Order: sequence, then C-alpha cells, then structure tokens
Amino acid sequence: MKEESYRTIKKPSQGLFRDRGSKFLSFAYPVCNEDEIGELIASLRKKYNDASHHCFAWMTGPENNNFRTNDDGEPSNTAGKPILGQIIKFDVTNILIIVVRYFGGTLLGTGGLINAYREAAADALRNSEIITRTIYACFKINFSYMSMNHVMKVLKEEQAVQVKQDFGTDCSIIVHIETGKAEKLVQRLKMTENISVENWPGSFQ
Repeated sequence: MKEESYRTIKKPSQGLFRDRGSKFLSFAYPVCNEDEIGELIASLRKKYNDASHHCFAWMTGPENNNFRTNDDGEPSNTAGKPILGQIIKFDVTNILIIVVRYFGGTLLGTGGLINAYREAAADALRNSEIITRTIYACFKINFSYMSMNHVMKVLKEEQAVQVKQDFGTDCSIIVHIETGKAEKLVQRLKMTENISVENWPGSFQ
C-alpha cells in the first residue's frame, strides 16, 4: 500500500549546541531533490568557510528510503549518522540538516561527537514547524472529443486537479489526485473506450 501523506518541516529552522568550547550550528531545510540539496550545502560551506566541519544528512521520498550522510572529516559515523538518526526519530522526510562545527580546542571523543551532532540536529528540529503533506499521483489522460463530457464529469466527482490541458486533434489532460483516490479515478476512466490513462512524472509533492 502506497503512503498517502508524509511529514516534513514547513520552512528552514536553526539550532545550536555547545560542548567544551566547540560550537555546533545546525540548519534544517525542507527540500525536494538532490540538486536543491547540493546548492544548499555549497551555499552554507561558503557562508561558514572558516568552520572546522560541515556535516550533514538528508532524506527524501515518501517511503524514507532515499538518504545520505556525510561526516566531513569527523571520525566515521560520529556526525552524519547521528543527524540522520534525528530525522528518523522525528519522522520527517524531504529534509536536509547541516551541522557546522567550530572547534573549541578540546577533543570531545567519539561519544562526545555523537552526542553533539545528535543534539544540534534535534535542536533545529525542535525549533521547526512540522507539517503533514498529502502525496499526489499524477496522470495524463488521453481521449477523444466524444468522451470530453464523461472525462470532465469523472474528474469533478473524484476531485482531481487539472494541471495542464491540450485540446488539439485529440485531447489530453494532466491531473493530480490524492493517492488514496487514484485507483478509483483510473478505473472509472478506463471503463470507457477511447480513453487511456498513463502515469506522469511529478507524483510526490
């Protein structure tokens, strides 16, 4: 069964954690794709170019199976993994968290680093507004002019949102609909001849 909704943060948020002179600045961003993630990481590296480390973790997708971590020179699994752990704990996706560290002169050890990155990420999430978004399926409907009234009637009754129309020699409409209602919409449309329905990119909002 496909997920029908997911949790994410509404807008960017920040957090802070200090330990024995080291300062950990955390930044959480709502994101949609890896290009956007790369731009945000590059921008923060440039802004805080005097920092010791820029560690991060991100997760995208409604099934929480697309993610990455980066320790940026810290001992393996002491930074990116604890950050990702907080993303999982808060049950959010489509999110990037970057923790910028300024070294304070005292080594924190493996346990200290894990705790610091975990708490910095958690602080950014605690300071964020977590919202629930609906996941939409996207379809392209192809049909003849003879089927126009039927298609429009079904779209209205099933509460599908029209994104784009093309009424040329033949007709096509691209629509978004909540995933929980998608199967019924497709079944109703395919019951009529001269109507075809195909999946279309852009299903995860």
